[in-house]
Amino acid sequence: GGGGGGGGESRRPHRRRRLSSVMKGNSRKESCWTWLKVAFLLSSAVLAYLLRGSSLFSEEGVTEVLAHHRESLKDRFIEVSCSEDYDSHKRFEGCTPRKCGRGITDAIISRAEAERIRRIAEKGLALGGSDGGASILDLHSGALSLGKHFVNMYRYFGDKVHNIFSEEDFYLYSELRQRIQQKIALTFGISSSSLYLTKPTFFSRINSSEAKTTHDEYWHPHIDKVTYGSFDYTSLLYLSDYVEDFDGGRFVFMDEGANRTVEPRAGRVSFFTSGSENLHRVEKVRWGTRYAITISFTCNPDHGIGDPVLTQ
Repeated sequence: GGGGGGGGESRRPHRRRRLSSVMKGNSRKESCWTWLKVAFLLSSAVLAYLLRGSSLFSEEGVTEVLAHHRESLKDRFIEVSCSEDYDSHKRFEGCTPRKCGRGITDAIISRAEAERIRRIAEKGLALGGSDGGASILDLHSGALSLGKHFVNMYRYFGDKVHNIFSEEDFYLYSELRQRIQQKIALTFGISSSSLYLTKPTFFSRINSSEAKTTHDEYWHPHIDKVTYGSFDYTSLLYLSDYVEDFDGGRFVFMDEGANRTVEPRAGRVSFFTSGSENLHRVEKVRWGTRYAITISFTCNPDHGIGDPVLTQ
């Protein structure tokens, strides 16, 4: 009897050792699963960060961000092959694009200057404004969105315009236009004096209001040279900040197989040759207000216009 009892006692340590080894094995498995979970979460976070960076995957394919709103760019230029669009118009050697592409710079216009010129847009658009999401102010022709139509603000408001704008406003407008013109000339290797300001050149104010007329539908893909035959070089000066002042509203170059976007930043100038090598669109603004100026240039002196003057 005593011998049987002793045998039972001697088996218990073996059971305890087996139980201990099973528990250790389970603990190691749990630890392994924990590390796998951590590794998965870390890799997911890294992937999300990378996708949010310079290349994003969207329903339309890959989207590359050419200029983030948080970075200050001295210069960025991407050369692309010229389209044949320029061949169907009179060529001006030393000006008509032979080198094509798109450039971005935050170095030629300060944020303070952008704020000053934005106030010109705000003052002018306070006179009218579209019922839909996109309002236009053209200091050259006087065209101003008003409800569902356009009016010539110089005729419609008369002397009131002189109380709203100052000579300094128009001087600043001209000064910034000259800097942009010189930057385009330098980048594309042409003479600044061979470029002429052309129409339409205008302020735009875009918000998330529903479109009321086709003039409010700013988001359609288009080619400037096709829409406006006089355009050879197009520039945009942004007067508000993506994410801070509005969401959506990014500028999108629609290249084959990829979209390449510019995120607006006050003082940022985006410029490009106007042919179908630079097919583009603007995303719909989801909230807030996006201000910009489109300043366009031609090589044809017959299509040139002068800077706006207050004494119209």
